[in-house]
Amino acid sequence: MSADVTLEDVWIRFGDFVAAREANIHINDGEFFSFLGPSGCGKTTLLRAVSGFLTPSQGRVLIGGKDMAGIGPNRRPTALIFQNLALFPLMSVWENIAFALEVKGVSKPQRRKRADELLDLIALEGQGDKRVSELSGGQKQRVAIARALAAEPDVLLLDEPLSALDLKLRQHMRTELRAIQQRVGITFIYITHDQGEALTMSDNVAVMREGVIEQVADGTSIYDSPETAFVASFVGENNVFSGKVSRIDQGLAVVDTPFGDFRARTVKRNNQEQLSVGDDAMVFVRPESMQDTTTNTANQISGDVVRTEFEGNLWQLHVQLPNGGPLITRSSINDGRSSAHKAGDTVQLGFSDVSAVALPAGQLAAE
Repeated sequence: MSADVTLEDVWIRFGDFVAAREANIHINDGEFFSFLGPSGCGKTTLLRAVSGFLTPSQGRVLIGGKDMAGIGPNRRPTALIFQNLALFPLMSVWENIAFALEVKGVSKPQRRKRADELLDLIALEGQGDKRVSELSGGQKQRVAIARALAAEPDVLLLDEPLSALDLKLRQHMRTELRAIQQRVGITFIYITHDQGEALTMSDNVAVMREGVIEQVADGTSIYDSPETAFVASFVGENNVFSGKVSRIDQGLAVVDTPFGDFRARTVKRNNQEQLSVGDDAMVFVRPESMQDTTTNTANQISGDVVRTEFEGNLWQLHVQLPNGGPLITRSSINDGRSSAHKAGDTVQLGFSDVSAVALPAGQLAAE
């Protein structure tokens, strides 16, 4: 079984503090949906409202079309995986997995049979008699997922479950987690501050800031067409140029900045244009969209190389713009050759209008 989840005008207040406001989201049946944002933005608060551990101060939570008002967490068709996993150290792996079935009074042979089925699902066949302490971090993560699935929830809620793992294991587990979700076919709602996790695994992502949902879209749209300055600066790296809009023509804006007039795409929000002539605006350009150029591209800028950084697959070129301007970055694929530039060089960079986005001036994500 699986179910859709809807938040209708959900507000959550703690005294005078508003942890979440005007949350309106529909999560489709069988979808992998992520809430993405910095610590304290309200994403876990909304997850707890779905699970029943928090009651909205205003608005409704619906699961499978049914209003969850007055229904406690133990009676909701959800299962929650906590950040610390909360596995039982004195139980075997299979006993951990089958714990919810034991609570329901299911016989031991049936519990063991179901635990073994789930161990096969999470690629831990034959590991049921081990103690939790004998498992690796990634194996413990999979056991926690299997334990949640044993309760046969319609919706699985995951609160930053990969945050304690090292980078390599975290990257491996996000692939496995997405594969498990696709095999079982139930709705996953995932909480993370890690952009890579959200973009890699999710069908759709809600980016949050200070209790407000800034944008909901698929990962490609979030990255390529952010709707606010916060989303543009929080998801991935961006070079930012501030100025005023001098002209708008067929989805392109010309923004006058101290470093030149830049042409960039405009992005609608709620199907409405966001910029008009005379507005304060920000132009966002991804480092990978910056190119070395001596040609007449749509947008050009020059500056002095401060440093180059080698990251294995990428070269990062950091360039200081003149007259106290910002430090900008250009990324290029490592093709086996050394960087063509060194500290002190003056370089000319360019970017196309379609690779840049012009948005209303607004709050940027903290560094």
